[in-house]
Order: sequence, then C-alpha cells, then structure tokens
Amino acid sequence: MSLVKSTATIGLYTLLSRVLGFVRDVTIASSLGASFRSDAFFVAFKLPNYLRRLFAEGAFNSAFVPQFAGMLAVDGKEKARQFSSEAMSFLVMILLIVTALFMIFMPQLMVVLAPGFSDNPEKFTLTVALTRITMPYIVFISLVSLLGGVLNSSDKFAAVAATPVIMNLCLIIIPYFIDGITPSGAHSLAIAVMVSGIAQWLWLAYFCHKRGMLPNLVKPTLTPDVKKLLKLIAPVALGAGVAQINLFIDTIIASYFNSGVSYLYYADRINELPLAVIGIAVGTALLPMLSRQIREGKHEEAIKSQNHAIALALFLSLPAAVALVVIAEPVITIMFQRHAFGAVETVATYKALIAFALGLPAFILAKVLSPGFYANQDTKTPFKIAMVCIGVNLFFNLTLMGPLRHVGMALATSIAGWVNVVMMMVILRKRTWLVFEPALLQQVVKILAASVVMAVILYVLRGYSDPYMQKGEILRTCVLIAVSLVGALGYFATSFACNTMNARVAILKRLKKS
Repeated sequence: MSLVKSTATIGLYTLLSRVLGFVRDVTIASSLGASFRSDAFFVAFKLPNYLRRLFAEGAFNSAFVPQFAGMLAVDGKEKARQFSSEAMSFLVMILLIVTALFMIFMPQLMVVLAPGFSDNPEKFTLTVALTRITMPYIVFISLVSLLGGVLNSSDKFAAVAATPVIMNLCLIIIPYFIDGITPSGAHSLAIAVMVSGIAQWLWLAYFCHKRGMLPNLVKPTLTPDVKKLLKLIAPVALGAGVAQINLFIDTIIASYFNSGVSYLYYADRINELPLAVIGIAVGTALLPMLSRQIREGKHEEAIKSQNHAIALALFLSLPAAVALVVIAEPVITIMFQRHAFGAVETVATYKALIAFALGLPAFILAKVLSPGFYANQDTKTPFKIAMVCIGVNLFFNLTLMGPLRHVGMALATSIAGWVNVVMMMVILRKRTWLVFEPALLQQVVKILAASVVMAVILYVLRGYSDPYMQKGEILRTCVLIAVSLVGALGYFATSFACNTMNARVAILKRLKKS
C-alpha cells in the first residue's frame, strides 16, 4: 500500500474519530464547563493517556514495530507472532504492577502531578477518585497499541485507525445511561474511559485473530528478542513523547491557575485534530514502510519515502496552522461557547489555541522525522533530543507564565516543538539517514506561498463575517464553514497553479488517459 493511500486510510478514520471527539468535548463543556469538576476529570483522563502515549504508543510501539516489521519481512509470520506473544507478556506484567502502584499511591502522586489542586480539598479528593477509576484503562489501551503495531506492520491500517472512534462513542453514550446512578457527571465520564479501553482491545483482538496474528499470553521470558526490545524501550519513552511530556509539564504548572487545565485541554483538543489526522497518520504509515526498506537494504527508496512524507505533512499542516491562527476565536466560540462555557472562557481558550497552532507544523514534522531514527533502531538520540527539549519547554514555561499565564505554557510547548524538529533534521542529515532532495525545497516554497494566499483570504473574510458571529448558533456556524471553505479553495487553487505536490501533472495525466 502506498504512503499516500495508507495515510488517507488512517487520516479518514482519525477525522471521524475527531469529529466524534468534538461531540464528546462539546457535551463535556456544556455540562461541566471550565470548573473544578472539569479540571479533575481532565487530569484523571490525561494521566493514563500520558502513560499510553509515552510507554505504549511512544516507547513500546516505536521500539516494537521496527523489530516486528523487520522480523515479519525476513523471518516470516510465525516467528513474528511468537515475538509479539513474548513482548505482550512482559508488557502486561509491567502494566499490572504500574497500575496497582498508581492506584494505591494516587493521593501522594497527585501532590506531584497537580500540586495546585492541594489548595482545594474538594477538587483534590475528586481528582484522586476519578483517576483511580480511569487507571485500568492504561492496561487495555496499551494492549491496543501492541495489537495495532501487529496489524500496521501487515499494512492493515483501517481497524487500528477506527479504535479511537470506539472510545469516543463510549464517552458519548455510556454517561447518558449511567449519569443517574453515579455521584456526578465526572464519575460517569471516568467509568466510560475505563470501559472504552476494554472495547478497543476486544475490537483489535478480533481482527488479529481473523488474520492468525493474535499474540498468546505466555510466561514472561527474557529471550534475546525481548532483551533487545527492552533495551530500546526506556530511551524511546522520552524520545517519542516530547510533546506529551511538555504538555504534562504544562498541566502541572497550569494547576496553579484557576481553570488553567481546562483552557489548555480545550485548546489542545482543537489543535490535535490536524495533528492526529496528518502527523499520526503519516508517521504510523511511514514507520513500518521505512523499517522494511532499511531491513531489505533499499536505502534510496527509504530516502524518497521520507522526502515524500515531509512534503505531504507540510502540504497539509501549514495551511491548518495558518487557519487556526487566523480564525481561532470563531472556532472556539462555535465549538464550546454555550451554557457553562461563556465568553470569558472563549477568550482564554482561543488565545491558548493560537499559541499551540504556532507549533503545529513542528508537532507534525516530529511524527514524520522520528521514524527515521526508530527504523534504524536508534532510540538513544531521540532520548537526548527529548531531554534538551524538555529543558527548553520548562525554561519558557517559567519565563512566560508570569506575563502570559496559561497562554505562555502553550507557547512554550510550541517553541520546544520547533527546537525538537530542528535538532532531528540536523542529526538525521549528518548521519545521511535523511537527504533532502532538490524537489522538496521547491515544494516547501510553493506550500508557503499558497499558505500566505489563504491567510490573506481568511483575514479579509474574517472582518466581513464578524457581525454574523454575534447571531444565532446555526447562522454563525454556516458563516464559519463558508469562510473556511473559501480559504481552503484559495489554498488548493494556488497549489494547483504552482503544481504543488505535482498535483497538476497527475491530474492532466489522468485526463489524457480518460
């Protein structure tokens, strides 16, 4: 399957998931607003998600997929399945221990994870209770990451990409039925998070079983392959999760600001839509492809795959970032401003969104560049880069939190994201694991030109549309959609005129064939 086709498959399912995620977040914002209950739930939701992204999707998956994909290509299906069974057994053992310790010592951990909550006993107690409910989620969702790695390595992306859809459906539907029997809406949501992990695991287990690739739970044994995997995992935990670690630092510091955690959460949810649809989709499709090409000695093909992935990521991420910066306020207004979420919350959230959007291309490029290290089974370098970037993020957090409050934390995350990308590019090029082809620079210039055109269009239309944003919800939603569509049309028209991504040549060839 080609990189574009694989990315499109993952991206479409991810887009569906994010749409449902917005429905979920609109429901949460409407019922909880930006209150102590929403702060408590978001911390309870984020903690297992941070662990998942760092240790499952980050460390485990980034180390597991290259090893599994290479084994599948060279040693065959049965050898690869045996390795996945051994890896899963160790993962389950570690996860059960970690989950048990977190649940036992949650009050002590919360003093570190959200120290600002200690001043509010009701918020602190609620956060501890909710996090204890959500913690088992990490066990099942980590198994989902492993099974997803098995399927992605076999170029079966659809089932894996659909798993977040299941999670969002659980968070929308389950609270509706159990709200009356739980202490609060926040408790209902926490229970839904835990149930969604089980549902996603059962979903992927079915597809792995269907392909004869379902790992078996065996006695954990330190085989040579497992030893190699374990040696790679620790450094990748930081190397693959720079953005998540930085966001986690933001959460700790934001806990000192009233509703700061909620503002950053709502802003990040909007920013994560293009990050997931573009960055995660391209990175997920690229990693097994690069791993096979490098294992088979096809280095020129690997270079071409990377250049194509970078161009594709920039082609989609730059206009997305520009759009979020220019129309951040109406986006937040339409998405969240109703009932408990008022005008004050809208202003605080859209400013954070602009700060996050400035780093969006960097966050997406990091997803595209990191497979260059992991496919070559180098996990130490991303770890070292991560340590530098965490320091950069912390420095700017402490510097900017005074004058800019929670917005300064979002801006610090974006700055650290760009430092991360620059360092990755420099090191990859130095090792000749990444060679920029002349055509790539031409494509970047064209993409920048088209993005500037779109920015001007959106800015002008924004001025004309502002009066309508004070009207009814349906009208202002239609106006924002119209403005966005015209801006997108301007971008793609300019891209077509400039032959960006060779789109004009491809279309003309198809027309000639028909």
